Amino acid sequence: MKILEKQFQHVIALILLLSGAYLITQGNDFFTGQFLAISSKIWFWASIAVPVIHQVIVIFTWRGELHYQWMTGWFGEGAFKIWMIGFTILFVARPISVWGLAIANRGTLPIQPVIGIILGLFCIPPVAYLGYSIHHYFGFARAFGEDHFEPDRYRDLPFVAEGIFRWTPNAMYKFGFLALWLPGFLLISKAALLSALFSHIYIWVHFYFTELPDMHHIYGKESK
Repeated sequence: MKILEKQFQHVIALILLLSGAYLITQGNDFFTGQFLAISSKIWFWASIAVPVIHQVIVIFTWRGELHYQWMTGWFGEGAFKIWMIGFTILFVARPISVWGLAIANRGTLPIQPVIGIILGLFCIPPVAYLGYSIHHYFGFARAFGEDHFEPDRYRDLPFVAEGIFRWTPNAMYKFGFLALWLPGFLLISKAALLSALFSHIYIWVHFYFTELPDMHHIYGKESK
């Protein structure tokens, strides 16, 4: 079944990441604080669950549409718009859960606040330039996976090599996820930084075991 291509590797990588996160958080002083009467431990695992749910849904939606036209079969011409709404909700839930965690767990990293602020400020320019480049050159529809819905239209299009994409391949995964590091740095929260690290590594699991094989099906060559 094409939808499960390389997903065994995905599951193994996810198990290793979850195990690592669990082991790192063992200790009486890791989960301290709360926000909105929710403990930092719950915020942490929620911030881990959101990207896992998001990326699993992406697998079944993208590949279900690419290989079997599930979404268009269910929703017709409005399938991609419906997917964009769902994707946006899941995408926005990521930073919300990390910010909630950072607020709950604030002040737990043993560094001076000014160092955290400086590190956080370093994250902003590449994220901002990436957003500009997606808007002006890449297109948000393509970022949402429109090529899985209309592979024939995208198949002969060149990969984008303007803006930040001129300087580095896979800029969305290299730099976009720096936005998730920002709460942990600004509020010097070790739990929020661990959550950001998990998400930043896990998106590469998505790339190698889901997106890259899909690019081979759509474009017949590797994605940049």
